[in-house]
Amino acid sequence: MTESPISVFDRLVNVGPATPARPTLDTACVLGGSVAGLLAARVLADHARRVVIVERDETGTEGGSRPGVPQDQQVHSLLPAGRLWIERWLPGFTQEAQDLGAVLASPEQALTCFDGHPQAPGGAHALLGASRPFLESRLRARVLALSNVSTVRGRATGLRYRDGAVSGVRHTTGRGEEILETDFVVDAMGRSSRLSEWVHGDGYDRPRLERLRSGINYASALFERSTPAEDLLEACSLVVYSPPYPGGGIGVAAVNAIEDDKWLALLVGFGEDRPGGSVEDFRAACEELPPIYREAVRGAAPREVLTYHQADSRRRGFTGLDRFPARLVSVGDAVASFNPVYGQGMSSAALHASCLSEFLQGDPRLDEQAAEFFRLQEVVVDAAWAVSAGGDAARLDAENGVEVPEEVRHQRWALQQVIRATVLDGGIAKAFNNVSFMLRHPFTLADPHLLERAVAANRTALTGGR
Repeated sequence: MTESPISVFDRLVNVGPATPARPTLDTACVLGGSVAGLLAARVLADHARRVVIVERDETGTEGGSRPGVPQDQQVHSLLPAGRLWIERWLPGFTQEAQDLGAVLASPEQALTCFDGHPQAPGGAHALLGASRPFLESRLRARVLALSNVSTVRGRATGLRYRDGAVSGVRHTTGRGEEILETDFVVDAMGRSSRLSEWVHGDGYDRPRLERLRSGINYASALFERSTPAEDLLEACSLVVYSPPYPGGGIGVAAVNAIEDDKWLALLVGFGEDRPGGSVEDFRAACEELPPIYREAVRGAAPREVLTYHQADSRRRGFTGLDRFPARLVSVGDAVASFNPVYGQGMSSAALHASCLSEFLQGDPRLDEQAAEFFRLQEVVVDAAWAVSAGGDAARLDAENGVEVPEEVRHQRWALQQVIRATVLDGGIAKAFNNVSFMLRHPFTLADPHLLERAVAANRTALTGGR
């Protein structure tokens, strides 16, 4: 009997890494040294004698911004699923991050609001507040401390093959083009990965590309924080609004207490709405938000507001391909890059690494395409896509007056019932947060008993208990 997506997802979230008795690979190569690449390298370190990360940007462990991650100065969220997996692979990561200034917000310090109504207490998951460069640099320091992991500064330009399997990576360095002989390759080149073009040009099937317009406009601002993290009543917040949006078009706002005694705050608009373009505009917009936002933006702003636009979400489908190279997989944004409002990127990367771990532990046939890996990964991608792309599709259909099928209307109505009930019922809030935090599969929200409970809570609130 085929295993359900819920069961697969639960296993990938909860299983711990296991170290094989001996390496089954000689040299493994990771293309890209961002979060997804670093986590893949950590997994490969348990299975290969040598792991080489090919990264085009100059990298270090100091937490600086990188050209290859143009959105890294925006607000990022490491969801509980991602943090739990990182902690399993790199024990003590959370405490080390805190010692260096990151803020671990307790459930009591986290505020989530829907249309101005605070969510009921639900769950006991802490959220780690830090900037993306800080988190990436901490991961890099820990992964590169492994004796069998190293980096090469260069740009990957193509692949070499032997008997239908990848056998080498072409890359340019300061010395010109070189070939790195390898037994296994992980593409972690991000949203702009050219792997599909490479394999198609080499006579293999091109992974299917799906796009969904999102039209999001980010504006993130940094402010000095005078209150110590342990004394904050609220250390992080996410607020989500339905149209008409407040404050000049704010659809989503977020704020995190982060390292170096700073607040990092975010305003998000859709389409033509671009809130918070200057520090003055940012502060004015936050006046209409919950008090934590007004508190966060009071301090000095050490930099200008930084903006970022993402036109679409996209995913590449690797399952069901007739001809695809063996010993080759993709992870992270190279597979699926979502609307970043939902904060799924880094945690999805961690779960892709979980898929890679399970695949390599399963005594795979490495000289055949990694079909089992792509099957596992598709469960993770489907789950994240259902949350982010599903929300974007509903918003765009409503804005454009699109007539949707009855089944889709019912699914959206059911989800809205659950979301509305999260401000009323802690048990429903917990179930919803488990999905939002990528701890459970979205299908769990389709439970008839949960929906009945949500509808009853909403009806009671509407009628005043009558």
